[in-house]
Amino acid sequence: MAARVLVIDDILPNVKLLEAKLSSEYFDVITALSGAEGIQKAETLSPDIILLDVMMPNMDGFETCHRLKSNLITSHIPIVMVTALTDATDRVRGLEAGADDFLSKPVNDVALMARVRSLVRLKMTVDEWRIRENTANQFGFTGNKSTILSEHYEKARVLTVEDKTFESEKFIETLKRDEDAVTAVRSGEQAITLAQQNDFDIIIVSLNLANEDGLRLCSQLRLNERTRSVPILVIGEESDMKRITTGLEIGAHDYILRPVDRNELLARVRTQVRRKRYQDRLRTNYEISLSMALTDSLTSLYNRRYLMVHLEKLLRKNIEAKKTMCVLMLDIDHFKQINDTYGHGAGDEVLKIFSERILMRLRSFDLVVRLGGEEFVVVLPDISMNMAIHVAERLRKGIYSSPFNVIVADKQTDINVSTSIGGSLIAAGEIKVDEVLQLIDEELYKAKEDGRNCTYFTEQGLVTMPDRPIVADSLEEEMIKEITGSD
Repeated sequence: MAARVLVIDDILPNVKLLEAKLSSEYFDVITALSGAEGIQKAETLSPDIILLDVMMPNMDGFETCHRLKSNLITSHIPIVMVTALTDATDRVRGLEAGADDFLSKPVNDVALMARVRSLVRLKMTVDEWRIRENTANQFGFTGNKSTILSEHYEKARVLTVEDKTFESEKFIETLKRDEDAVTAVRSGEQAITLAQQNDFDIIIVSLNLANEDGLRLCSQLRLNERTRSVPILVIGEESDMKRITTGLEIGAHDYILRPVDRNELLARVRTQVRRKRYQDRLRTNYEISLSMALTDSLTSLYNRRYLMVHLEKLLRKNIEAKKTMCVLMLDIDHFKQINDTYGHGAGDEVLKIFSERILMRLRSFDLVVRLGGEEFVVVLPDISMNMAIHVAERLRKGIYSSPFNVIVADKQTDINVSTSIGGSLIAAGEIKVDEVLQLIDEELYKAKEDGRNCTYFTEQGLVTMPDRPIVADSLEEEMIKEITGSD
């Protein structure tokens, strides 16, 4: 995962050591030798994560962290304090200052890299909602002016999964300080059942359950639609660090080691609850304010007006972050024939199902737009060429793999639908929105000329394997057979 890391430490050898380790893992590293310099670089260079030392002259790490988290420009950037301090009081102080984690030296390199990758993934989701909110501001809507640190954390809904009674009671007693509503269960099966029926602000999972694998439970919670975005805090022994690292890789948000310090537990829960409520509010405010102005009334996808502003912002962000993105244009093959044969009502249903099949095969932060008529645009941030081609082909195959079931003349009718796709990988550089759309439109034209139901990419040509069962010339004939029932 490509990411920009800001290292803030007043001791140059420490900076060089971290820089070497991070660079070997293909992170883009920027450095600062003081808190003041770090704040300035965080504001201007937009890092994806900050590694911050505590013991610095003039402005120590605690004060630096607090200023960064109180600043609207930098408050959403994850901060990991890496320091020689080992006392639990220092960890809690760092977390209360707004740090997302507080790691004591010597730090396990594998665990550190897993923590960095985990927090970068979380930031990507927040970044996408922040960009969408900024897009909304272009149309005169009021945005969110608070920081994560200003979010309230009290009265959180907490689910704990722990089969040791004394530990479970300790968690409940500790979290009562914030008036949290704690639901305690002893097994993963109970947790899954409750999570399907209730909304939680955080789920705490023990990795040391006697009769089941806590990591598998984390994986199930992350795959479940209802709990996919709920923060997971895992609890384990010092000897569990390898499993904890795996937990962070599969989607856990944070961890704490036994014996659990009550104040640290409270601080880490507060951090996760604040982040979730901040992200939830971004999403809610955004969806309410833009649902009418910037979405397509038929499919509920974003419309062309939104795309033009949002894609411009993504292209600028692409330059700042030095990343690549992919833009696809999809066109429903022979859509006019569908309307002529089955009627416009059926055509509208096809558009809706088409939209749903696209959405279910993308990441939460990918963008889908109905450009107009039967044309759609998909934007895939931070992606390689190989993965972009894979996603495009997954979309194409997902469209034609099974018929669209729609109502025609009060009867359920199956309609075979396919799509042509034009794509382009956009590297960091100066390019305008209109130029991007022209690139993918040219590739889409090639796909249509080549018989439809295929994918073309700029500089790659045809990327579809010869597996196209729907032939353009026979599509109309197949539709007539379906509606008349003839052979």
